[in-house]
Amino acid sequence: MGMASSPANYADLGYLRAAAVAPEIHLADPLANAAEIVGHLERLESSGAALAVFPELCLTGYSSEDLLLSAKLLADARAALGKLAEAGGGVVAVVGTPWPSPDGRLFNAAAVIAGGRIAGIVPKTALPNHGEFYERRWFASGAGVDIEEDTEFGRVRVCPNQLFEIGRCRFAVELCEDLWAPVPPGSAHCLAGAELVLNLSASNELVAKADYRRDLVRMASAQWLCGYLYAGAGLTESSKDLVFGGHLLAAENGRLLRESERFQLGAAVITADFDLDRLRRDRMRNGTFANSARPDGYHRVSVADDIPRMKTLDRVCDAHPFVPKDENEFDARAREILSIQAAGLSRRLLAAPADKLVIGLSGGLDSTLALLVCLDTLNQLELPPEDLHALSMPGPGTSPHTKSSVEQLAAATDIHLREISISAAVAQHLKDLQHSGEDDVVFENAQARERTQLLFDYANRVGGIVVGTGDLSELALGWCTFNADHIAGYNVNAGVPKTLVSYLVRWYARHRAGAELAGVLGRVLDTPITPELIPPRDGRISQETEAIIGPYELHDFFLYHYVRDGFEPRKIYELARLAFDGRYEPATIRQWLKLFFERFFSQQYKRTTLPPGPKVGSVSLSPRGDWRMPDEASAASIIAEIDGY
Repeated sequence: MGMASSPANYADLGYLRAAAVAPEIHLADPLANAAEIVGHLERLESSGAALAVFPELCLTGYSSEDLLLSAKLLADARAALGKLAEAGGGVVAVVGTPWPSPDGRLFNAAAVIAGGRIAGIVPKTALPNHGEFYERRWFASGAGVDIEEDTEFGRVRVCPNQLFEIGRCRFAVELCEDLWAPVPPGSAHCLAGAELVLNLSASNELVAKADYRRDLVRMASAQWLCGYLYAGAGLTESSKDLVFGGHLLAAENGRLLRESERFQLGAAVITADFDLDRLRRDRMRNGTFANSARPDGYHRVSVADDIPRMKTLDRVCDAHPFVPKDENEFDARAREILSIQAAGLSRRLLAAPADKLVIGLSGGLDSTLALLVCLDTLNQLELPPEDLHALSMPGPGTSPHTKSSVEQLAAATDIHLREISISAAVAQHLKDLQHSGEDDVVFENAQARERTQLLFDYANRVGGIVVGTGDLSELALGWCTFNADHIAGYNVNAGVPKTLVSYLVRWYARHRAGAELAGVLGRVLDTPITPELIPPRDGRISQETEAIIGPYELHDFFLYHYVRDGFEPRKIYELARLAFDGRYEPATIRQWLKLFFERFFSQQYKRTTLPPGPKVGSVSLSPRGDWRMPDEASAASIIAEIDGY
């Protein structure tokens, strides 16, 4: 999804829009280059960008070589900086320029220009002097430099260790080879507090170099838990033996947000909306980052008090964050998830020790996925499918459709199937309780607990372990019966959200199943999600889960952004409006968001006593690992806030 409108100001929700630009370069003509840059800044200001980074030595041209030492070019570069400062505007500009210091050194530097002034000069520390590069001929390294100069622009600090503050965002600067160095300065910048690293570069193009460069940028953003914005010199920088491609990259914590096409004849521009709140949350929850030693000697420089208003969000807002969009990526992800599930169950079966798996097969999606995992597990252990004992336990709420699905699944997989009706046992149980016979929570829970008792007792009889089937979304909402289907010997679906369950079953049908099994899996996928605890009407399913608790695609969206990203409810609501624009009205999203938080908080006691199950993704609700929360926590303030939307 691209830009979408909303009444929200996304800057207030923690976003910052920044641009990387590869302008047309006029070699050895700083004033012409300054005019190009001013034009870009004027256009970017109307887009809501707060910050723009330009390539290395873009005021003079990186390819100016020995001209960089000429008094005329250096004087023109100084004048060009003055033109940029005079131009003002609301976009903070970071441009590459040579910078002579009073002690006789010349630095390859970045000038940070904001509010009509030069806020700071950042010298390059790693100077390449190998292969096609010859920078030590002209420049001195900025490593360890910390100089304050009185200049025609006012008092200016020349130092690599500067944090520039724009609104609540702190950014720092690297120049080209700095990122390639064994210890990039960006790592120290981020530990000192930079959330965004800008790189001004003049990296020429070679076969496969773009892949390496892209990986460097993406992995730097992952390792340092930051946003990374890279501006490479464009085609008009090319001279003699070197060709430059104008490679522009934006990454955030390992994810590539934007990338330019290379080798454009004209200028190239990308913009990216960085999620600063998400980065701050990732840093707090990452103990390695949080406990790493912080560097000394950093200077904070305020360059702008406010971030421009953002009326749109130019960022993918995926309605199904748990499910990869790319088919090839999902193919690899599906194989890996199923392998993790089967490996976890294999280890548990070996440790039990047991040689049988016992599962309650309902004909629904969750138990079908668990069945497929069990089959993969037995195959891994070189055991026959008959070692999977599936119990079909029809009761008062069971429909003919799901009962038939169970029979077809068993026939297509050669597993051991046994049918045990729970109707008589439930009737006796309710009679003993002097129950009225109405379809209430007692009526529903009695069925769930009767099935669980049968599963565990049957497992004892055959020497097996009970495989749980409930998924991550149900655990988040507490949509399970305490001390019933929420208990198992090992729950293979505990880390798989509902939106992903259906994709995995569909993938299995297409890529792993024979024709007979694929047909049955298609039948299961077409079945409404239901606990089947209320008697069917006219032989049809009468209880549909999503009609009661809301669409699982919404709840999975809420779950991901609350647990994975730590977003406040308002931000989740606004992002949901974007992701589901045209599918759900804002009032509907608000209704189910409120229910999500009501249930997520009130049902924690069920998650506190969960059985083990494999973690398969970045979101887990295991009380022994990723999610530890008091059972008594209150959602009152969250609900009150949502009521005010």
